[in-house]
Amino acid sequence: MTTRRGLIAGSAAVLLAGTGGAYALARDIGSMAAYAEAVARNRRRLAQSPDTLELLRYASLAPSGHNTQPWKFNLSPTRISILPDLTRRTPVVDPDDHHLFVSLGCAAENLSLASAAKGLPGEIAYEPASVGAAVFNFVPGAARVSPLLDAIPRRQSTRSDYDGRPVSNAMLNQLSKAAATPGVDLVLVTDRPRMDQITALVSQGNAAQMSDPAFLDELKSWMRFSPRRALEAEDGLFSGTTGNPVLPEWLGPTLFDLVFKTKAENAKYARQIASSAGLAVFVAEGEHPEGWIQVGRAAQRFALQATVLGLKCAFINQPVEVASLRPELAKLIGMPGHRPDLVMRFGHGQDLPYSARRPVSAIQV
Repeated sequence: MTTRRGLIAGSAAVLLAGTGGAYALARDIGSMAAYAEAVARNRRRLAQSPDTLELLRYASLAPSGHNTQPWKFNLSPTRISILPDLTRRTPVVDPDDHHLFVSLGCAAENLSLASAAKGLPGEIAYEPASVGAAVFNFVPGAARVSPLLDAIPRRQSTRSDYDGRPVSNAMLNQLSKAAATPGVDLVLVTDRPRMDQITALVSQGNAAQMSDPAFLDELKSWMRFSPRRALEAEDGLFSGTTGNPVLPEWLGPTLFDLVFKTKAENAKYARQIASSAGLAVFVAEGEHPEGWIQVGRAAQRFALQATVLGLKCAFINQPVEVASLRPELAKLIGMPGHRPDLVMRFGHGQDLPYSARRPVSAIQV
């Protein structure tokens, strides 16, 4: 049977025939080994040095929609401000910047854990006057090393099939405890009937998004098809991090249009959710940037605790991105009248290549 991955790889081979063959392919695509080496350097463990720029590196290992990394950091002797970088908005999929502010919260949580480990503990606050900044204020205190700290460079959004094994109640309790954050509710869904119902919402949302040319254009603008381009951009969605084949940048967009179809994507999501142990849905008390930052903090701690436990996570946010589906999701999780903010699947799976991050020099102001 011909798979989509095989179709892509085979098409690439045919189109490259007669143009220098393997040499042209290697030149245009670049090296996965070089990509992995560069990413590993940025994901090294926290250095025990007085350099506060190390805190920004750890903060930047947080997740973000389309791996846009929509943050800027401003350091002062008493605080670090985490500012939204509005040049990295995704206005089609995220028109109210909900995901952007969630990402700031994820980065703030990484920053807090790293700073405490360096003997610079502090508190996270929200300052709407600063264009909606998350602010980390240093407070006097001794060094505190959280068991979540070493999970920061190892955490990833693992967009693959998991192995279907359930997660124990003890693990579920640890995940819930780690994610406990003021102003945020976490609902864990592990029963198959409700997981199947959420799968149906994911399919509906995916179909709605894929019927929108603006959504597809925005998504494709953040796609990186080769390790060479992924290293040049240091952001975006690199196909190699999802287990898909790497391609020359001149070929990737064309084949993307040929194979990225609603039916195939819905089947993929259904299979991936079925292989997961459960779903985690995060809900803020309020529909505003402060609440979304808090959701990001909760979700990041959940993902870090999952990493400590040897679990994998990935976002499946179509039911929160398509506004018409939010009420149904809210009812399914027993919170009618609320706006669900994030959906993550979790379970046992294998590592995939890690995504790239921009250097600290590019995110400091």
